[in-house]
Amino acid sequence: MGRLSFEDEIARNKRSSILLAIILSFILLILVNTLAYLFAPEYLFLVLPMTVLIIVAQTYTSYMYGDRVVLSATGAVPAEGRDYVYLRDTVEGLSIAAGIPPPKVYIIPSDELNAYATGRDPEHASIAVTRGLMQRLDRQELEGVVAHEMSHIANRDILFMTLVAVLVGLAAIVSHIILRSFRWGVPRGGRRGRGDRDGGGLQVLILVIGFILAIFAPIVTRLVQLAVSRRREYLADASGASLTRYPEGLASALEKMMNINRGKMDVSEAVSHLFFVDPNRSALDALYATHPPIEERIKRLRAM
Repeated sequence: MGRLSFEDEIARNKRSSILLAIILSFILLILVNTLAYLFAPEYLFLVLPMTVLIIVAQTYTSYMYGDRVVLSATGAVPAEGRDYVYLRDTVEGLSIAAGIPPPKVYIIPSDELNAYATGRDPEHASIAVTRGLMQRLDRQELEGVVAHEMSHIANRDILFMTLVAVLVGLAAIVSHIILRSFRWGVPRGGRRGRGDRDGGGLQVLILVIGFILAIFAPIVTRLVQLAVSRRREYLADASGASLTRYPEGLASALEKMMNINRGKMDVSEAVSHLFFVDPNRSALDALYATHPPIEERIKRLRAM
């Protein structure tokens, strides 16, 4: 196995971020145009440029403010007061070791053991940890988890993951609206009118494609989430261990999570891939897991 270049990996993450954001935007483009065709086909020629502008604006908004959406969706609050002095000091110290500005620190009101990083770049990043993580982990284990999330920030993984979280949610909402429209009958705007005889086949094709895409868009966007390569988690584990110089701290934290967590956090699937470990366990994890198996992560850390 060749040596891993962190610079090449960061560049690859940037390229993947752009490509996958384009794929999600294209799916949204088709979904929104299908919705417009159902309700206002006579204005379809105006919908395409307007949709492009809306998607560009949505993507830019996701880039600029997606971290606020994620923090709000998970109920995270600033880690203030004496109870979190060590957490804040740990974040500051590891940020110096990673060579990035100290991210903002938040607490998630959950007894599960978990954490995530979010933000558009190292200069505008945040780290959130659960209340249970603070209560159950010792200092070395906490440092290991924070170092892992700090590595995501340094490697710029959080840019892609934040964009995916917002765009996937938007695609799911539009798909739901389209499917509800078909359930209650195609709106009057979708009927054929004068001059539509020659375009009848195209109309049917648009409706069929829109309907099929509305059904499969949540699945496709979920698969895009899975494109957040598991190798990134392994890379963040290795990078975090290099920051603390103590792989066992992170391995021990993962072991506690495996034994304690119930996988029942009140977290949307749209942001579950941001977390240190999967916050929502299900029978389909073997197929749709966004994280590598915890056992394998522990094995690799203890082999370092």
